[in-house]
Amino acid sequence: MSSTSTESSGRAEPAIRVVGIGASAGGLVPLEHFLAAVPAGSGMAYVVVQHLDPTHETVLPELLQRETSMTVRKVEQDMRIEPDTVFVIPPDTELRIVDDHLSLSGIETRRGVRLPINIMFSSLASARGEQAIAVLLSGMGSDGTAGMQAIKAVGGLTLAQDPDTAQFDAMPRSAINAGAVDISLKRVSCLLG
Repeated sequence: MSSTSTESSGRAEPAIRVVGIGASAGGLVPLEHFLAAVPAGSGMAYVVVQHLDPTHETVLPELLQRETSMTVRKVEQDMRIEPDTVFVIPPDTELRIVDDHLSLSGIETRRGVRLPINIMFSSLASARGEQAIAVLLSGMGSDGTAGMQAIKAVGGLTLAQDPDTAQFDAMPRSAINAGAVDISLKRVSCLLG
């Protein structure tokens, strides 16, 4: 677990707090509401993994940029985590948080179930331990549940959209039913607003 980073002076500095956000079907609107409610200068980094069509380029960074004053960037290999920045996974990749960087890899499973949110949340748990924060929004299936369990196991904070407010309730409901959610949000923006 990395809770500090080292500057060129050799002094240990606190690692940037990372909020991992997972979403799938029906997740765009609550994701926009969440980011619109983040106060300027929060000092945190926000890493977004949304289930994307692997065969099409995404416009998600552009859509999210309209909702927040933070910089929104599509992740590139070994990109350094920066505060007050939203990082968005590109299509056809898996994303892991490794120390103070974002690491991309190709999709290992071409057929069957893909669980990119679990992969990101699990790596967030390893990289940040009790400083990890995960937010799970609307979506089908159970992606995110195992990753939230990993974050909860190391003492991190887990939040999920209330299933009654989600367009597709399976992902948040799965995590809640597994006991992996600390806080269920009726209004996604209520966490920050």
